[in-house]
Amino acid sequence: MPGTRKLGRATDSRTAMLRAMVTFLLENGRIETTVTRAKDVRAMAEKMITIAKKDTLHTRRLVMAFITKEDVANKLFTEIAPQYQDRNGGYTRITKIGPRRGDAAPMAIIELMETAAKPVAEAAPAAKAEEKPAEKAEAKADDKAEKKADEKADK
Repeated sequence: MPGTRKLGRATDSRTAMLRAMVTFLLENGRIETTVTRAKDVRAMAEKMITIAKKDTLHTRRLVMAFITKEDVANKLFTEIAPQYQDRNGGYTRITKIGPRRGDAAPMAIIELMETAAKPVAEAAPAAKAEEKPAEKAEAKADDKAEKKADEKADK
């Protein structure tokens, strides 16, 4: 397979590490790791989610052959995969966070993307918060205009 990253490990060790990291990602929603490992984890996690979108006995067996915990596999089929039913790929996000202290390895956070409903809900309170300072600024401007008008009337 051209382009396979060896990650400085033997094949069995590398596979075990990726299985553990994908399981942890699906269990917790995010991982902090090196950029290179994050790219490999992203590929496998997205394959697992795509497989889990079609909930059959065969796909459950494929997922259980890779995911190391049965409860995480069940969570994948019942909670995670239905969120991405209308989405074709792009289930994860990799965010670079700078070098690791000690060996300066480039670090990244890989996390599952949230569904479209959650960011909209978060954006609505932010919009309301933006309106309040604007209203205060308008009120201050009105107060200043009234004071100037009063000063001119007094003269």
